[in-house]
Amino acid sequence: MNQTAEATFRALADPTRRAIVALLAERDLTIGAVAENFDMTRPAVKKHLTILEQGALIQVEAKGRERINRLNPQGLQAVTDWVAQIDLFWSRRLDTLKDIIERETKND
Repeated sequence: MNQTAEATFRALADPTRRAIVALLAERDLTIGAVAENFDMTRPAVKKHLTILEQGALIQVEAKGRERINRLNPQGLQAVTDWVAQIDLFWSRRLDTLKDIIERETKND
């Protein structure tokens, strides 16, 4: 797994950050607007947003004094790729099991 994927999974490991991703999937928000949804300080929310940005899950745009946070859908590609690898593994295993069962059924 590459460093970007590791940062993405680290970012998604925390339930607060997953909740922030869900909020940003609905609309772009400032730090203050994100903070309104949680019982924590703005600096704590900023730390979560920084980790999400490091994991390439969000993009931050400075507009004057505000920082607008938006979901980066391409950042989820690392998760999609990993799930696809695991899915392929299990598909192969289940195909093998199916073949074994079919052979044994024919031999009975």
